[in-house]
Amino acid sequence: MLTQPYQLYVERTDKARNMARFYAMAIEPSLFGEICLTRRWGRIGAHGQMKVQHFASERDAVAAFLDLLRQKRNRGYRVAPSAALH
Repeated sequence: MLTQPYQLYVERTDKARNMARFYAMAIEPSLFGEICLTRRWGRIGAHGQMKVQHFASERDAVAAFLDLLRQKRNRGYRVAPSAALH
């Protein structure tokens, strides 16, 4: 059981380079009670790709979540203005 929800949606855009990317992450329980880190990424407006990682504990999943967040922020991803309003 998760102690709190973990969800993130960030975007990286650069009109000069025709770049419009998104990256979304969430920590959720699977149907079998495992803790999963689900990631989706791709071009904004497209379905993109998806990857699911299973973890033995919520602590391990949160550590991976925060590490990926740090990597994305270093690459220029930011919370989308429309996502910040919700």
